[in-house]
Amino acid sequence: MDALKEVNRLINIGFTLHEAGKLDSAENAYQEALTLDSENAEVYNLLGVLKLQQNDVISAINWIEKAIEKKPEAYFYETLFQAYVRAGLYKQIVKREDEVLKLFPENFSLLFNIALANTKVKNTKSAIKFYDKALKINPGSYDAWFNLSHLYSVEAETENAVSALKVCKKIRPNDIDVDYFLSLAYMRTKNYDKGLKLFETRLCRETAIALQNKTYPNKATRENLWKGENIKNKTIYVYYEAGFGDTIMFSRYIPLLANRCKKLIFLPQKPLVPLYKNNPLGIDEIIDKYIPECNIDFDVHAPLLSLPYLLGLKGDRVFAYPEGYFRPNKELAEQYKKKFFDNNKIKVGIKWQGNTYYDQDRVIPVKYFKPLMEVKNTQYYSFQTFEGSEDAKDLEGIVDIGKDLIDFGQTAAALSNLDLVICNDTSLVHLAGAMGIPCWVMLPYEVNWRWHTDLSVCDWYNSVKLFRQHKIGDWKSVFDDILKEMI
Repeated sequence: MDALKEVNRLINIGFTLHEAGKLDSAENAYQEALTLDSENAEVYNLLGVLKLQQNDVISAINWIEKAIEKKPEAYFYETLFQAYVRAGLYKQIVKREDEVLKLFPENFSLLFNIALANTKVKNTKSAIKFYDKALKINPGSYDAWFNLSHLYSVEAETENAVSALKVCKKIRPNDIDVDYFLSLAYMRTKNYDKGLKLFETRLCRETAIALQNKTYPNKATRENLWKGENIKNKTIYVYYEAGFGDTIMFSRYIPLLANRCKKLIFLPQKPLVPLYKNNPLGIDEIIDKYIPECNIDFDVHAPLLSLPYLLGLKGDRVFAYPEGYFRPNKELAEQYKKKFFDNNKIKVGIKWQGNTYYDQDRVIPVKYFKPLMEVKNTQYYSFQTFEGSEDAKDLEGIVDIGKDLIDFGQTAAALSNLDLVICNDTSLVHLAGAMGIPCWVMLPYEVNWRWHTDLSVCDWYNSVKLFRQHKIGDWKSVFDDILKEMI
């Protein structure tokens, strides 16, 4: 009995020191308690918590695992899962899902963390199952519903994603994040009437507007944002707001806008300027360098990705100009033909990587292209630029054009000499599609909203064909499908 009192006294001393932030002294007290009672699970857990505070995550895991061996308490598992997350050991959480289900089937926190871990290791179907279990216990969890909506989108269960986001909207009516992701879910099901309105909550729109307001504070104000009203006798200033691919894709609406206004001024990204100078699309003035506010004049302004909403496009009208709204510079195209493409082979352009800062899932290891290059009478050309271009050296016999391309005018001229483009989901798809060049795009398992749920067709470009991973990370199946098309 005296030993038990001494153990409790030492635990209390350790806990008091622990709360006071005197971690070394607290650890000594806990260790002393263990010398008297080596089976005390609580002390093992407290040592684990202490080690987490010291950022010694591996030691923390060892102590907490010992605590669970002695006595499997729910809050021990919660601490352990926290440590696993800190260490990035999501697979360790997944390994414990059966024991947690057996011991604590009604513990929301543990089920939520198991769902989160399954998401991290790409077990999306298992993650959905555990979020479902967690929500039966706590149906008011915004985080669970929000995470579940994303998983439904990954699995192309878009109607379920919409339903989950609607629950999120009820829980947090003013959350614009929900509005944005709901817009993507609607647009993925081709419900653009609802989707485009909510798409106005996107962050890149706000960033673009704020940037123009800073550049032209007296003219690009919030008050003179175009809201879709009659501008027949007015000048409108339109500007890019996202990536190259988005700019190319949404440029299909510029001719429609040009018919609605007196004058159209457009600001694209600099590498796109030569493309628009060769294809004005009804643009009256293309901005290729900074223009001081005193030298520019417009009545209203709008970010590019808002155009289909502001133009009031409904139904299939959203897919205006599915091909051929960009053409190459003929003289430049002929120069590229003489230099690179003067042969009788099937000429195939490829690209395998986009901006990895935003998305790693769309990066394709170049080794997968090798079987395609063995197809008879084919010549392959690398259109990979900048990051990832060094991988072209691993493809024997390829012609590396990408290293010489500095803008999209040059890229368009080179592309026009191809019979086929095969690439990842990147700006090259949009340029090929906008030029009417046959393009096979290789999509990851988690498909971007613009490709919709019916992957047998591409609504945006008549010349683009879609190939999706059969399972997460499985590029081989995509290339197997492409190879069947080629031979």
